[in-house]
Amino acid sequence: MKIYVVYDSEGEHTKALAYSIAEGAQEVYGEVHIDHVDQADVYKLSEMDAIVWGCPGHFGTISSGLKAWIDKLGFLWAEGKLINKIGAVFCTTATVHGGLEATMLNLITPMLHQGMIIVGLPGNVPENALYGSYYGVGVSCPVDSTDLLPKQAQELGRALGKRVAEVTQTLTHVQ
Repeated sequence: MKIYVVYDSEGEHTKALAYSIAEGAQEVYGEVHIDHVDQADVYKLSEMDAIVWGCPGHFGTISSGLKAWIDKLGFLWAEGKLINKIGAVFCTTATVHGGLEATMLNLITPMLHQGMIIVGLPGNVPENALYGSYYGVGVSCPVDSTDLLPKQAQELGRALGKRVAEVTQTLTHVQ
C-alpha cells in the first residue's frame, strides 16, 4: 500500500498539516511519500493506492501552485490511471471564515473527475466533533499566531491520515 501526500505551502502551516497527515497514515502502514508541489512527481500518482493533496486556501479556492500541478494530470485522466484510488484533501486559511470548506470542495472536484474514491472525516472521529469538517481537514492558522499548527489541528491531520490508510488498507486488502 502506497500513500502520496502532496502539498503547497507558503507560510509552513500547510506543510506542518501535511506532515501530521503523513504521521497518521504511517501509524497504520509505513510507506507514505510526501512532497511539496514543486518536487511532486505526477508520474508517481499511478503507482499510489491513495493520494492526499492540500494547500492554503486563497479566497475559497486552490492555491495557484497546487492548481498548476493538478492541471498536469490530464494524461492520467485520459488513461484512467487514478480510477478507484483513494483521495483526501486538506487546507489552511489565515482567517476563521477564510473559505476552508469551499477550498476543500474545490480540491475534491479534480479527484472526482479522475474517478477517485473520496475519504473525509466522519462525525464519529472525536477530533472532528467541534473543529473539523466532513470534507477533509481545514484549519485556520492566523498569520500573527506564534503557534505554527495548534495541537487540535495536528490531531485532525493525524486522524485524516489514519482514516485514509485504514480505508485504503480495507479496499486494497493489504494487511
